[in-house]
Amino acid sequence: MNSDSEVLTYPNWVFTMFAFFGFLMSIIPLPWHLEAWNTGTCLFMIWTGLACLNQFINSIIWTGNVINWAPVWCDISTRFMIGSAVAIPAASLCINRRLYYIATANAVTITKSERRRAVLVDLGIGIGIPVLEMVLQYIDQGHRFNIFEDIGCYPFTYNTWVAYVVDVTWPLAIGCVSAVYCILSIRSFNKRRAQFKELLSANNNLNSNRYFRLMCLAATEILCTIPLSCWSIYLNVTSEPIQPWKGWDDTHSDFSRVGQYPSVIWHLNKGTAISLETSRWFVVFCSLVFFAYFGFADEARKNYRAAIDSVAKRVGLSTGGSFGTSLWSSTG
Repeated sequence: MNSDSEVLTYPNWVFTMFAFFGFLMSIIPLPWHLEAWNTGTCLFMIWTGLACLNQFINSIIWTGNVINWAPVWCDISTRFMIGSAVAIPAASLCINRRLYYIATANAVTITKSERRRAVLVDLGIGIGIPVLEMVLQYIDQGHRFNIFEDIGCYPFTYNTWVAYVVDVTWPLAIGCVSAVYCILSIRSFNKRRAQFKELLSANNNLNSNRYFRLMCLAATEILCTIPLSCWSIYLNVTSEPIQPWKGWDDTHSDFSRVGQYPSVIWHLNKGTAISLETSRWFVVFCSLVFFAYFGFADEARKNYRAAIDSVAKRVGLSTGGSFGTSLWSSTG
């Protein structure tokens, strides 16, 4: 441990608050995106929202303590963390794939079977790959889990070469594939600008404005995922020696152990502290980015207005004017 390293600290309630808002910002727009069958976008919202909720719960339970209050919850929570680390880049890949196929489509019309097939492929990428990752990580899971004060439950992966095959490098690989689709989409769009509106007409739930916002969302996620994944791999390689793989029994010999680390201990190691903070703030950042691109769009304001009108009618109020300049009056 590097005792002379210092990491900026802050009250844990700050993260708790942002994690909760991140959950709300990801989940509130979900219903109208589900209606539009935007599979990749919905997967991004669901995984990000649940990841924020997971971190929110952990930050509440383990504020100021490292007591193993809820071992079963930690088993579920850490498994979900492993999946979500792959799922968010995978959802971005789904978005970029869809944008690429729209930009390169030869036919204007899309049949129901083609649409259904596209949804199934997206679900395979956005759910199947993360679930597979949750299973494979168990191969190199050295012990049950760790508990870090203020952070909560955290998965542990034994640092062997196997870990890089089954766990560590997956977000980077998915991010690179997604980046290729993103670049090809931009290239194709530049070549076919004249046909672009006609191609979008085949997608009733997608206009040029939403197309570019989706592209910006996916590109932003890529620009974060690839550098962070590279940095994570570098940190794993340099922080401690890569151990030889000696087999299943050796790796899981002390599997029931739970590591418990008070804040004063894990803050001593700058690399560990930065890694922990980055991993939990990343999902909050994803929710903020999503809301920045979609939370103020025309369809979002329209749905906010509909929700306000619905609530107003239930409590006996009526609204008038446009969203943001409503005039409220009592009807009873």
